[in-house]
Amino acid sequence: MREGLIPAVLGTVVSASGAKMLNSKYKLVGIGVLGFGLAHVILGAIDLVEHR
Repeated sequence: MREGLIPAVLGTVVSASGAKMLNSKYKLVGIGVLGFGLAHVILGAIDLVEHR
């Protein structure tokens, strides 16, 4: 399995969860979860590009 694929996929799932939470009463938590997920997507993408 390629290095960086797991953080990228996991970050996508977490970002989707955070985006879903933006319309609830936990908006600030949703923003935090969304940012955390996007950071994992970016770091996973960097690993994927770096270890071709």
